[in-house]
Amino acid sequence: MPSIAGKYKHYKNENIDDYFIAVGVPYMGRKMMSMSSPEMEIIINGETMTIRNVSLLRTVEYTFKLGEEYEETMPNTVIKSITTIINDNELETKSIIPENGTKCGRHYLFSDDECIITLTHDNAKTPGKRYFRRIN
Repeated sequence: MPSIAGKYKHYKNENIDDYFIAVGVPYMGRKMMSMSSPEMEIIINGETMTIRNVSLLRTVEYTFKLGEEYEETMPNTVIKSITTIINDNELETKSIIPENGTKCGRHYLFSDDECIITLTHDNAKTPGKRYFRRIN
């Protein structure tokens, strides 16, 4: 069984521009995010998890208790999220935008070599995907 915890390096996207358009990300923001190749680190300590994303643009880090609500600060809003481990190789974050009730989420699928993150949003007909290779 692959481990969820580890370090990962982004290497490709799928449907990411269409996804960002559907959720209302401005042109420049879409281009910068789709061209960035962040490193992601996931640390699990008991029931506490930290997810850190580091790119040339910024570093974003959230530490939270699995199964409990926490806030994520986005460029134009704050969303309420709950992250759970589904099984040994899957993680899910379900989120809601409090101002309008819009639902969004991230599904993480881990293998020995990579992590695939599927991004969903009520306004996006097609999910976006980001692919990360496991690094040492």
